[in-house]
Amino acid sequence: MSPAILSKLPNTGTTIFTVMSALAVEHNAVNLGQGFPDFPMHDELIARVNEAMLKGFNQYVHMNGYMPLREILSEKIFSLYAAGVNPDTEITITPGGTYAIYTALTSVLRPGDEVIVFQPCYDSYIPNIEINGAVPVLLPLHFPDYSINWNAVRKAITPRTRMIMLNSPNNPTGAILSERDIAELKKLVLGTNIFILSDEVYEHVIFDDRKHQSMLRYPELLERSFVCFSFGKIYHCTGWKIGYCVAPAAPMREFRKVHQFNCFSCDSPKQIALAKFLEKTEYYTSLGNFVQQKRDFFLSLMKETPFRMHDSFGSYFILGSYGHFSNESEMDFAVRMTKDHGVASIPVSAFYRDGTDNKVVRFCFCKKKETLERAAEKLRKVR
Repeated sequence: MSPAILSKLPNTGTTIFTVMSALAVEHNAVNLGQGFPDFPMHDELIARVNEAMLKGFNQYVHMNGYMPLREILSEKIFSLYAAGVNPDTEITITPGGTYAIYTALTSVLRPGDEVIVFQPCYDSYIPNIEINGAVPVLLPLHFPDYSINWNAVRKAITPRTRMIMLNSPNNPTGAILSERDIAELKKLVLGTNIFILSDEVYEHVIFDDRKHQSMLRYPELLERSFVCFSFGKIYHCTGWKIGYCVAPAAPMREFRKVHQFNCFSCDSPKQIALAKFLEKTEYYTSLGNFVQQKRDFFLSLMKETPFRMHDSFGSYFILGSYGHFSNESEMDFAVRMTKDHGVASIPVSAFYRDGTDNKVVRFCFCKKKETLERAAEKLRKVR
């Protein structure tokens, strides 16, 4: 008889991405659910990984990351945001953005601490908080534009508030922070001991000539922030699971204490390849326009479907409302659409702890042209 386990995450089941992707495979559906591109990544980046392996760069690199990679990231941050970030003490390479988020939370949180989380949110946030014995304080983004109600945030602050989590561009909504949001955030945290965790994995996937409001732009916010990024989302290699975190030296020391006994060191050949590929600044500076073309193409196709599409100002995602033609729950609708019409999506209710259901599903449009065309052809028949 095996020992009994008292779950640390009793409210957590299998992630919705796994569920819907498995359903897509079972029914041979077009997968617009999980957020991964279905087109090739850059040939040169693949070649540089192969070159690094052939040259023998197959052993551990430094625990904090390959220094030339951290150095070029520091240069990039200064170029984009005029922020001086020390590559030795303030940047750590991680096995993905989700890992960076978990490690940042674990570095700071103690049992009973409160963390303000805006819903709908990426599904790792709440379990990451709870496994550290902390309490998620859940605030809804305003539907349908998914903006932040800063008066509600002020009312939610207590002496136990330890962190505010932000995600811009936002997954699943495609919403982004504005300059007004930054001004409100500055006023809110001034003179407090509140940390900010800023999930910026879609940093360069931003549309319509809008400016990414990174915590890195604002010294008074950066001094209290962990800012988390993903190479996988930017370089179309989500399966690589490699990212990084930027934070001031003191909190980064605590981050690295957790990191060293969890992962220790990340994939060496990929770090070496990325260090060279990041010299191609035109790649990430043009990425927003590249993905925006996919958004605009998908929107043009969706005009012939019954869905009412929301705005998306960044990320791989856009939401579609269906409540005007169906009263089904989001989960039932998404399952039926996969089984009967051959297109997988994600019910946005899965991004709320209480299952808030606004009759909205999330589509990933960062796909090949023919994939989007095939999906739209099927979606025209949805009723």
